[in-house]
Amino acid sequence: MRQRSGGPEDGAEGLFGMDELVAAAGTGDEDGSRPFRDGERARALLDVAEIHAEPAAAASWRGRQIIARFPRARLVATDSHWRIPHLHGNAGNVERWVRTKRETLVLGERKSFGVRPNGRSADWIAPGLSNGCAMACAYCYVPRRKGFANPITVFTNVDRVLDGLGRHIAAAGPKRVPNQCDDHAWVYDVGENGDCAVDDLISDNTADLVRAFRRWPTAKASFATKFVNPDLLRLDPRGRTRIRFSVMPPEDSKRLDIRTSPVPERLAAAADFLDAGYEVHFNLSPVVIRPGWEEGWDDLLRAMDDVLPRRVKDQAAAEVVMLTHNQDLHEVNLGWHPRAEELLWRPDLQQPKRSGTGGRNVRYRTGTKASAVESLRRLIDARTPWLRVRYAF
Repeated sequence: MRQRSGGPEDGAEGLFGMDELVAAAGTGDEDGSRPFRDGERARALLDVAEIHAEPAAAASWRGRQIIARFPRARLVATDSHWRIPHLHGNAGNVERWVRTKRETLVLGERKSFGVRPNGRSADWIAPGLSNGCAMACAYCYVPRRKGFANPITVFTNVDRVLDGLGRHIAAAGPKRVPNQCDDHAWVYDVGENGDCAVDDLISDNTADLVRAFRRWPTAKASFATKFVNPDLLRLDPRGRTRIRFSVMPPEDSKRLDIRTSPVPERLAAAADFLDAGYEVHFNLSPVVIRPGWEEGWDDLLRAMDDVLPRRVKDQAAAEVVMLTHNQDLHEVNLGWHPRAEELLWRPDLQQPKRSGTGGRNVRYRTGTKASAVESLRRLIDARTPWLRVRYAF
C-alpha cells in the first residue's frame, strides 16, 4: 500500500493513497453486506473528516468498506490505534471533546481475543469489535484509558473475533444450569467498550455479530445501547441477540447522556425490536443520587409501565447500576461539560475505590448506596412489578 508524504510533524503518521483504497473498496455489496445508510441520524452523530488507520486495517476488506463510506475524510496512517500522539494524551483535545467524536474515526486490528467471565449481565465478555463511542455520556468509563479523546475505534479483523467466539461457544457446550444471565443460553456481551447500535452506522460489524449468533443455538449476543437505530430491525436476529436499552430519568439524561436518543424514544422502540426478533431488556443505569432522584425514577418507572406493551413486559429483565465516577474523568469533564459534574461529583456522598486497572474511581459510600438500591427496588416493586431485576449494585 502506497503512502504519500504530508503526515503530522512527529513523523509517526502519513497519508495513505486514498484514491487507490476507495477504488478497491467497491460498493459494499459484493459479499452480500447491506448498503450503508446515510440518513439524518447518522449525519447528526458522524461527520467524519479524518480517519486514522493502521496499515493492515486500512488494507482489509472491512477497512476499505469503511473508507469508502466516508470518501471526503482525510486518511492518516498510524502505527497503533492506541497511540495517536495528537489525539490521545493531548489535554488540548478536552475543549473539542464532542467535535472529536463527530469528526474522527480510528481503524485498527484487534490484538487480543480472550473471552472473560462476567456473571452479571452476561456469562462472558466477548472481544468487542469497537472501542469508544460517537455519543458523549459524561459518566462513561471507556475514555479513562484513552486520555482526552474517545472517538470510535473500529476493529476490522472481524473473522478472527468470530472464529474465536465460535471456538469458545463450541467448547462451552450446552448450558445445563440456569442462572441470572439466561435460563438456557450462554450470554456473550459483545459491546463492552462501545455501542453496537452506533457502530452499525459505520460498518457491518454489528450485522456480522447478529448473523453469527443466529448460527449458534447454545449462545446469545447481548449489548447495551442508548441509541435507537431502526436499521437494526432488518437483521433478523431470531431471538439470539439481546438488546438492553439503557434508561434513566429524562431530566438526568438531558444533562448526562449527550448525543443519545431521548429516553422516551428508547422506550417507544422496545416493541419494534422485540417484534423484529430481538430479546429486549433494560439497564437502569447509572442511578445518580441528587435532590429529587427518587421522584425522577418513580416518574420513569410509571412511564415504562404505561408505554411498554404486555409482550415486552412478559420477557423483560433489568440491571440496576449505581454511578461509579472517576477522578481523571471528572477533570476532563470540567473542561467541556462542568454542569454534568454538579450531579456526578459528590464528595459528600462518595468514597474512593481503586479500580482493577489502578484507576482513581469514586462510588457512593456503602451505606448511601445500600439505602438507594433498596429505595429503587421498592419503587420497581410498586410501579413495575413485572420487571425482573437481574442484579443491582
